[in-house]
Amino acid sequence: MVDKLADLKLCATPCEADLKVCATKDDALEPERYEFLEPRRYLFDLDRRDFIRVFGAGLVILVGAGEVLAQESGRALRGQPSVPGDLAAWLHIDESGRARVCTGKVEIGQNIRTSLTQAVADELHVPVSSVTLVMGDTDLTPFDMGTFGSRTTPTMAPQLARAAATARQMLVARAAARWHTDAASLRVDEGVVRHPDGRTAAYGDLVKGQALSGTVAADARVEHPQDWKVRGTPVKKVNGADFVTGRHRYSPDIVRPDMQIGRVVRPEGYNARLVDVDDSKARAMNGVTVVRDGDFIGVVAPSERVAVRAANAITATWDVPKGQPSSDTVYEYLRANPERPEPAAVGSAALPSGAREFKASYHIPYIAHVPLEPRAAVAEWRDGRVTVWTGTQRPFAVRSELAEAFHIPESRVRVIVPDTGSAYGGKHTGEAAVEAARLAQAAKRPVKLIWTREEEFQWAYFRPAGVIDVRGAVDPSGRIRMWEFDNWNSGGAGLASPYDVAVKTERFHATKSPLRQGSYRALASTANHYAREMHMDTMARGVGADAVQFRLQHLSAARIKAALQAVADRIGWSSRGARALGIACGTEKGGYLATAAEVERTAKGFTVRRIVTAFEVGAIVNPDGLTNQVEGSIAQALGPALFEAVEFADGHLLNGTMNQYRLPRFQDMPLIETILIDRRDLASAGAGEASLVCLAPAIGSAVRSLGAVETALPVKMKV
Repeated sequence: MVDKLADLKLCATPCEADLKVCATKDDALEPERYEFLEPRRYLFDLDRRDFIRVFGAGLVILVGAGEVLAQESGRALRGQPSVPGDLAAWLHIDESGRARVCTGKVEIGQNIRTSLTQAVADELHVPVSSVTLVMGDTDLTPFDMGTFGSRTTPTMAPQLARAAATARQMLVARAAARWHTDAASLRVDEGVVRHPDGRTAAYGDLVKGQALSGTVAADARVEHPQDWKVRGTPVKKVNGADFVTGRHRYSPDIVRPDMQIGRVVRPEGYNARLVDVDDSKARAMNGVTVVRDGDFIGVVAPSERVAVRAANAITATWDVPKGQPSSDTVYEYLRANPERPEPAAVGSAALPSGAREFKASYHIPYIAHVPLEPRAAVAEWRDGRVTVWTGTQRPFAVRSELAEAFHIPESRVRVIVPDTGSAYGGKHTGEAAVEAARLAQAAKRPVKLIWTREEEFQWAYFRPAGVIDVRGAVDPSGRIRMWEFDNWNSGGAGLASPYDVAVKTERFHATKSPLRQGSYRALASTANHYAREMHMDTMARGVGADAVQFRLQHLSAARIKAALQAVADRIGWSSRGARALGIACGTEKGGYLATAAEVERTAKGFTVRRIVTAFEVGAIVNPDGLTNQVEGSIAQALGPALFEAVEFADGHLLNGTMNQYRLPRFQDMPLIETILIDRRDLASAGAGEASLVCLAPAIGSAVRSLGAVETALPVKMKV
C-alpha cells in the first residue's frame, strides 16, 4: 500500500535553529528573557483550492489575541491565550474532599509534581495525598508556554497557591454562612473547617451539590514562607513507588487498540536532498504502508521488526552538499557568518593607564542532549481529530505545530504528555509528534514512532557551539578596570557579569549555525560562566591574587558572596596546601551559587575527586528535591566539562552513538557535597538549571593548579 499526496510537501531535512536572546535586567527573578525559535520543519502547502476547501469562501478575518501574561518570560507576548482567572480552570474539589489541580507544566524528571502538590496542599491545609495533579494535557489544562527556563517554581507554584488559597477561603466562607458566624473565627486542619465550639465541616461536605466557582485574585492572600507547613519539608516523590518498580508509563509505553509501528527513512547527511528512491520491495511486504511526501519517506507496519525490515528495504539516494563546516572549522565559520549584518564595530576600549591586559578566546563545542528517553509519539486520528501522546516540554506549542502541519484548527488537536524521561531543553519541538501523525493519517490507524538512539543524536538539535572572546584589564592595585566580552552564537543567557567593573561591554552576536541547535539546560549561561570565570582565574593568577579574594573584592551582591564564602569554607580553600582546587561563582535564573572542585593527577591525566556546591534560590520548597536537582545537574555538567563534544565533517555526524559519544559513567562520579542556603525572607526561584553553570570553570581552574594544559578539556582556550 502506498500513500502519496502530490499536493502536500513534507520536509524531513533539518533546518537551522534560531536561539534568540535578549539580555535585560527587569527584576531579580528574571535576569534575562529568552525564547527558542526554530523555522517550521514540516510544511504542508495549501493552494487556493485547498484554502477554500478548509476555510470556505467569503471574507476571512483572523483575530489575534491581545497582549497577555507569558508565564515563562514575565512579559507580554502577542498571540498567546491569557492565563485564566476562573478557579475551576485550575482546581476542583470533589465530594470526597480530594483536590484535582490542573497545570500545563510537564514532568520531565525534575519532580515538579511533588513541589507543586506541596504548594496546593499547604494552601488548602490538606494532606499531600489528597491532591492530584493533571499535567500537560491540552484538552484539560490551562494554556502554558512550556516547562523551561526554571520558571515553574517562581510562576506556576504561586499561581496554584493563589488558586488553592482562594478555594480555602471560599470553603471557610461557606462554613461561616452555614453556622452564621464570623469566618475569621474558623480554622482549617486536614481539609476540615473547625468552629471554636467543636463543630466541623469537611471540604467534601461543603461542596456537595454546589460547584466551587469564582475568580482567582492576583493578590489572593497566601501563606508567608515563615508559616509554611508542607512546603519547606522533604516530602517524598509523589507516586515514587511507580517509578522505581517500573509501573509508571512513558510515551514509548503507550498502547492503543489496533496500533501499528512507524519508522522514518532519514537522509544520509545534513542538508541532504532526495535524488531518487526505490520503495518497491517495501511496498510488496504484507501489511506495510509506505508513505512518501516530498523528501519524507516513512513506513508503517504491524510490528517493529517488520517496520525495520521495510525501512531497510527502501533504497534512497541523497545529495549531501559538499564543503560543509566541520567540528574543527566551525569556530571560524561562526565568526564569518553573522545571522544578519551587524552595525559597524565600535572598537575596543582603550587600555587604562598602568593596567595589565589579559585576552583569550574560548571555543565552545556543540553538545548533544542524550535524554534517557529518545523522542517518541503515539498518534491517533478519529473523525478528523488527532490525539498525540508524546514527551515534550511544550505541549501547547506542539499542538500548534500539528494544527499548522495538517491545516486544521487547534480545537481538533489534543496533545497529552506522559511523564517524560528527561529533556534538558532538548524537547521543545514536536518532530516525532508530527511524523507519527503523518504516518497514522496514511495508515488510518494509530501509529507509534520511537526514534532510535542514532536518530536522536543525528537529527535532534544540539546545544549551540560558540566562540567567546574576553578582554580584561587589571590595574596595579588589583582592581579590574575594563571588561569586554563577546559571544558568537552560543547565546546571551548569563552574559551579564556580576562583578563590579567601571568599563564593561558585553555583546552577543547571532550567527548562522551549520548544525541544528536550540535550548539546552541553562542555555548559554554555562558557556558564558565558563569563559568569564576562567578569565577571572587567569587575571587573579596573573596578578598574584587569591582567586576567592579577587572575586570577593569585585562583588557587591550579598547573595553571591554568601555562596562563594560557604563553598570556600567547606572545601578548605584557605588551608588547601598542595591540593589542586578550583572555584567559580555566578547567578542564573534567580539562583546564586558557587562551586569548588578538587582534582588529582593520575597516570592518564587527572580525575575529579570532590565537588562542593552552595546554592541559594530563596525559600526552599523541598530540600530533598533541591538536593537531587543540584546533584543531577552536576552529574550532567561533568560530561560537557570533561568529555562531550559533537564531532562532524562533510555533512555527517562522526560520533553519533553511545559507544562513540563519551558520557559520564559511575566511575567518573566524584564525591558531591551540597550546601543549601534557605532564605525564607525571599521568594522561591527555579532550581532546574542554575546549579550546573559553575562546574566546568571550577574544574578548569583546578586542572590549571596541576599544571595541565587547557586541551585536557573539550572546551578549548586560546590565549
